[in-house]
Amino acid sequence: MKEKLYVTTPIYYVNDVPHIGHAYTTVAADILARFNRLMGREVFFLTGTDEHGQKVEKASALVGRTPKEHADILCENFKNLWVKLNVTNDAFIRTTDPQHIKTVQEMLQRLYDKGEIEKRQYNGFYCTHDERFWTDKEVSDGNCPDCGRPIERIEEENYFFLMSRYHHRLVKHIKDTPGFIQPQSRRNEVLGFLNSSPLGDLCISRPKKRLSCGVPLPFDDDFVTYVWFDALMNYYSATRYLAPSPREWWPASCHIIGKDILTTHAVFWSTMLMALEMPLPERIFAHGWWTQEGKKMSKSLGNVVDPFDIIDRYGADAFRYFLFREVTCGLDGDFSEAALIGRINSDLANDLGNLVNRTFSMCQRYFRGVIPKPDPSPLDGELQYHSGFNHFIIGDSLEKSLDDLAFHDALAAIWELIGYLNKYIDTNKPWVLAKEGNTDRLGSVIYNCLEGLRLISIYLYPFMPQTCEKLYEALTQDDIRDVDLSVVGWGGLVPDRAVAELPQLFPRIEKPVEVVTTEAVVAGMVAAESGPAENVVAIGEVIAIEDFARVKLKVGKVISAEKVKGSSKLLRLQVDTGEMRQVVAGIGKHYSPEALVGRSVVVVSNLKPAKLMGIESQGMLLAASDNTTMSLLTLDKEIAAGATIK
Repeated sequence: MKEKLYVTTPIYYVNDVPHIGHAYTTVAADILARFNRLMGREVFFLTGTDEHGQKVEKASALVGRTPKEHADILCENFKNLWVKLNVTNDAFIRTTDPQHIKTVQEMLQRLYDKGEIEKRQYNGFYCTHDERFWTDKEVSDGNCPDCGRPIERIEEENYFFLMSRYHHRLVKHIKDTPGFIQPQSRRNEVLGFLNSSPLGDLCISRPKKRLSCGVPLPFDDDFVTYVWFDALMNYYSATRYLAPSPREWWPASCHIIGKDILTTHAVFWSTMLMALEMPLPERIFAHGWWTQEGKKMSKSLGNVVDPFDIIDRYGADAFRYFLFREVTCGLDGDFSEAALIGRINSDLANDLGNLVNRTFSMCQRYFRGVIPKPDPSPLDGELQYHSGFNHFIIGDSLEKSLDDLAFHDALAAIWELIGYLNKYIDTNKPWVLAKEGNTDRLGSVIYNCLEGLRLISIYLYPFMPQTCEKLYEALTQDDIRDVDLSVVGWGGLVPDRAVAELPQLFPRIEKPVEVVTTEAVVAGMVAAESGPAENVVAIGEVIAIEDFARVKLKVGKVISAEKVKGSSKLLRLQVDTGEMRQVVAGIGKHYSPEALVGRSVVVVSNLKPAKLMGIESQGMLLAASDNTTMSLLTLDKEIAAGATIK
């Protein structure tokens, strides 16, 4: 069993404006850190800023500050974002830290003394933006192969790390250690790069007359070190002065990076460590980019997603959930606000939010908000022991998924549990048990739902910490951070304890949509399609088949239901008809909200927009009524939501 986790993000260039890519990498590391802390392991989670180089020097000069003064201001942008995202990094390293600079100089001196660095004349191309040299062979049109910006030819003396010595050793290490570079596609990419041509030597200095913003070479004060040599060394230097305990933290368990800096980490960093005779990191995981409409985000295109804005409008937990449910980590992902809203409404409001709301409301209604005692029953054996709520199943599954950085799989497993509990409620019908006076069975059902939510809050906590802290505390009156996930099991919820009231966790986000009234009559339906009122036939008259054909009926599954305040008969439903739609139905005197959830109903899906008591509706449920009772039209066989009724 692993005893510790040392996880890192890249150190972000201090001149950058924090964007969705920075958020994605850092939240990924935070999820791993939180999960491993729950498992009782020691964790060191490191992030920070890269504060040396020509871009910092030029930017600071433009505003009349020293590079350090400039960095002091800009690094707060990243620190503030991590606070808003509830990121629990143990340390924030800055490459201007005196302790970091000292370590970099020690490592440079060691390499120089070992004959791994030599001085020679350099003649070639240089990209100021990427602070990187390029050979004549790599440049074809006078622009940087990476960023596309114009580059300049430079001729000067510099110091070189003899990286070429480690070509074959690096290839062997990658082949002998399958998990060293992940995912597999990135491993293949690095091997392809190494197999295409021999490694050259790496220029690791810049003359001070051209650049003063950097770590001075300890063996030649006329030069500063290459920003990448300085930056990569942060992963080791942090263990010397920022680690949370005196234990040995190197090598890192996992470097999480974007795919654009894979070569510098997999090749530059690895060969530097080999030359220093130090262990390599256990794993380098390179994730994909976030795009908008298939295009890489850039300030010039004006399509950069501002994480501060997204969090302010939708909340940190919803943003964190979306990032890791929407896309498999390792692949590129396309961001859209519509997709984010869809996840919030479907997964968070309908699935999780509705489960919490109905469970807590039933506990309040039937047991005055006090957790009932369960009455052991064979009916609940599957729930407790054979379903995903068996900790030996779900715990192992989550640990494997998170160890593989398969965040999407972990969330899918948790959502299976949420779906299982929603189905458990529909199957056991607590509202029927209450009417029948079957208090013992009712208490068991409600207890099981509350206990299931307790476990879900623990499993989901690394992804959505704020929400799960509230939910867990409402159920247990304890702090979720004190949980030992390695020993969590079914039955830990204490009966006879009051549960706290919870506000709605994830209110639905109402988008501008085409809405229609559920109280409309057939004449109104025909009017919606026919246009002018004179084309509408009176109710009771015969209509032609083409008139009826304009009415579109679909199978809908009720996802959630609630009473409309101020009305004795209106219910507000969220119905899946192949797409989520809101329906306001006048059936509240005949059906309770709980009895409707999970039912398949018949929905008229092409009605004209209208409102009932100020609430928009976009469909009508079909029902029969004889003035004393009402019966919804349902199907005698299970059929997919959204199927057309002909």
